[in-house]
Amino acid sequence: MNLDALRIRVQTLLAAASLTVLTAAFPSIAAERTYPANPHTDGPTAVARARVAADVLMSSYDPDKAWFPSSWWNSAVALQTIGDYMQRTGDRRYLGQLDNTFEKDQGVFPAGVLSGDPLLGNFTSQAIDDTEWWGLTWVEAYDLTGNPKYLNMAVTIANYVYGYWDTSTCGGGVWWNAQRTYKNAVTNGLWIRLTAELHNRIPGDTLWLSRSSTAWAWFQGSGMINANGLVNDGLTNACTNNGQTVWTYNQGMAIGAGLELWRATRDPQILASVRRLADAAIGPNALVTDGILTESCDATNQTCDDNGKQFKGIFMRYWTDLVDTTHDPRYAAFLEQQAESIWNNDRDAAGRLGTRWSGATNDNNPNVFDWHTQASALSALIGDVPKLTPWESLAATMSPAQPVIMPPASGDTSIAIDLGVSATGFFPLQARASIDAPSGWSTSPQTTQVRLQPHGIANPVSSTTPLQVTVPSSATDGHYMVTANVTAAGMNFTTQADVLIAHKIDFDTGTVDETPWLFDPDGSQSNGVQNRFADGTTHFTYLFPFPVDTTSAQVTLTIDNQFLVQVSTDNETWTTVLEEDQHVHDGSNKAARTIDLTPYLGNASNGSKPIYLKVSDSFPSEGWGGRVYHVTANIVE
Repeated sequence: MNLDALRIRVQTLLAAASLTVLTAAFPSIAAERTYPANPHTDGPTAVARARVAADVLMSSYDPDKAWFPSSWWNSAVALQTIGDYMQRTGDRRYLGQLDNTFEKDQGVFPAGVLSGDPLLGNFTSQAIDDTEWWGLTWVEAYDLTGNPKYLNMAVTIANYVYGYWDTSTCGGGVWWNAQRTYKNAVTNGLWIRLTAELHNRIPGDTLWLSRSSTAWAWFQGSGMINANGLVNDGLTNACTNNGQTVWTYNQGMAIGAGLELWRATRDPQILASVRRLADAAIGPNALVTDGILTESCDATNQTCDDNGKQFKGIFMRYWTDLVDTTHDPRYAAFLEQQAESIWNNDRDAAGRLGTRWSGATNDNNPNVFDWHTQASALSALIGDVPKLTPWESLAATMSPAQPVIMPPASGDTSIAIDLGVSATGFFPLQARASIDAPSGWSTSPQTTQVRLQPHGIANPVSSTTPLQVTVPSSATDGHYMVTANVTAAGMNFTTQADVLIAHKIDFDTGTVDETPWLFDPDGSQSNGVQNRFADGTTHFTYLFPFPVDTTSAQVTLTIDNQFLVQVSTDNETWTTVLEEDQHVHDGSNKAARTIDLTPYLGNASNGSKPIYLKVSDSFPSEGWGGRVYHVTANIVE
């Protein structure tokens, strides 16, 4: 019997034995969904896709401030998403980041440090819904680790939130904020879910179950669920449905709240209500366009803000719970459809996932890719992973995933790309990678063998193989794909590098056109299309690989606020070329400023004359750093 046959035989026996034990302990597990609803995505591939996307998300995590830059409640949701990923796949590499956030961010912080509101300690603030998101995150951490400090923190948070349950207005419900100005869907959906989760984890509890049941009954009768079964945003001052937007996260949160309470009570009426909410969500004229979950701000004439970017992921977290609980093939098929569309239509070569899961874009309102959209779309990929996690998986990436080549007038240009291969499992894995490049290009090597020794699923192992890609000078401007097909033990995974050939530099920041030039985003942000800014100690760096025959070059930045601009030829030694010495916080100094780069054009390196251009904050203590809108360059060869 060869190794592959032995592997399959052993895995089959292990799976059967494991399922027998689990079924004996938990009779309901026999009905669990063990494979994705759509056979086009097998279990190992679903795990691999989720791993690639999770790693991209965690590349934006700031270990010093222990969050994802400049978004407090959004960071809680992103960390819970990573917790979902670890729960679903068995990968445990990011437990340290969860604990890092718990230890560093549980204190008191003034407004503007981690949140627009002051943080009162123990992840509480005047924003009650923000506080609840952190409660759910720490329940997730408890589920992953069994460490009671996380559950205790969730209880502390829930006790704080209970102070804002108020029967004197609208007969009940939790206020949205400490000022008690609004009762809305998300705050109360979160409350029901959090209290039910606490009950389901605290032996002998009756208190949290009572509070959850009371809140569910109030929510069902509050009027926020309209005649179509959709959840509007909240209540008017007269305690009637305010008719505001049906956001996907409100619908999903209501589904998730009911599911957790159903687990606590097994009340069939609760599950029936959940199904009505779910059927309404995917019904006609609801939250789906051409089969794809669609936020109202996903319209191609709009742009979602940083909050809206994450709403669909919250919906999919609880939709996954719905699939796992009901085993309804309609719900499973919808989940699979979202994951497939994201992977096939809403992903770039760097593994980034966008805000519009259909992939729709246009010049004025392009599809946006950032850590918020990554966390959101990742939830659908996590849901696509079988509940009974495959032991083996194989994934691959290419880095840099979006390199730029600026060819000289004559002669070929070479660029280095690293092929990374990762795997989980219990057997040695011999993977074969085949590299395909555009016609007239060459790669070395064209095929390569990678040997990996996985040791389980908790810590995927990886290997990196350097590739050399040679591009002829005749290559015209545009995007070209270099593809690596990696196969091993009946598994396969395809990854690509999107090579941009460019004879000019001209892009708006905060768009997909910026990405190939953005060498190091550090902790910079883009709060909309056509801007990027770096506050405090953060920065962002562009790399311009000017052709080897370049004799002079100028770059023009449309820039404002308190900017510091530096250049380097090696990304180590920097020269200041622009600096704002006034305290400008309102963009009033916005202008196109031109920098002569000719003095910095050094010797050719790797087939180009590279210039690194870094933008940071000239007054880092104030937090109004350089903001760039547009970049162009003039080159003379």
